[in-house]
Amino acid sequence: MSIGRRGFLRGAVAGGALTPLLAGAAAPAHATAAAAAPGASPTGRGGRVVFRWLGTSGWRIDMPGRSSVLVDPFLTRFSTGLFDPDRKFDAKTSLTVDAATVDEHTADIGDRGVVLVTHTHWDHFSDVPHIATTTGAQVVGTLTTYHLAQAMGVPVGQTSPVRGGEVLDFDGCVVEAVSSRHSRNAHHSVLFAGVRVGVPEAPATIADLPEGDTLAFQVTPPSGPSAFFMGASDFAEREVAGLAPDVAMVALPSTSSTHEYVPRLLEALDRPGTVVPVHWDHFERELANPPVDGTGKGMSVGEFTALVRRVSPGSRVVVPEYLTPYTF
Repeated sequence: MSIGRRGFLRGAVAGGALTPLLAGAAAPAHATAAAAAPGASPTGRGGRVVFRWLGTSGWRIDMPGRSSVLVDPFLTRFSTGLFDPDRKFDAKTSLTVDAATVDEHTADIGDRGVVLVTHTHWDHFSDVPHIATTTGAQVVGTLTTYHLAQAMGVPVGQTSPVRGGEVLDFDGCVVEAVSSRHSRNAHHSVLFAGVRVGVPEAPATIADLPEGDTLAFQVTPPSGPSAFFMGASDFAEREVAGLAPDVAMVALPSTSSTHEYVPRLLEALDRPGTVVPVHWDHFERELANPPVDGTGKGMSVGEFTALVRRVSPGSRVVVPEYLTPYTF
């Protein structure tokens, strides 16, 4: 997660509804993905691949007749004080899982499902062990993910450690693991830095879940667009060059610590046709639309949209809402 973007070290977090913030700035008709009708089946209309934003950098991808893929599914959304100007961020906040909410949105993926984990901060990983142990889904992530998952009850054979560069086939859906980088705060540092080189004691607090190295993933369904997923806002050009995804889920930058983050990224990705901002919402509030902007003094969604349009005018920007089915 990106502490600098939330600004808890620099003051209060902004908290207005997103829709007024973006009025006239980010969602003209030509920049909106096709959304399936309310109540549509998980595989959407006409058997098309359907993407649903789960908040933060989380996604659910449903493919007709095949396994579903989750990316960084974090649905519990408990309070740590991160967004509260009247209370300090508490690194000792206990880990908790809202099983009813998590199950509502993930239980049906079954043991053919795949869970991709970009890194192991709590707002990306803490719901994953519950999903894995209740559905039997395969978890793909770093060596730290592999060890922490075991510590939290996931059978060893149910987690696949990757380093970046692996190209995996899951029932015809191709998943490429991409070595990536975690975003940095204004001090060029990373919250809860570190890795787990062995199975630790069962984590009890959010501080027990370190960053653990960071990945990105490119997911290419057997029919449908290729999609690039980020969980944090940094990268190396050499490691994403040549991916050229159709859709890029881009984590908003935490601070200006990473030089020219957005222009360099879009150039390295060959200017994707569709760009979707993620990890900008207030993820300690209820998962209800419209999402609330949690960027604080960091780059807002409106600023991001304007920058994308300036450096990659051929890209459309789609600002997602929670749990809404999109067909890109």
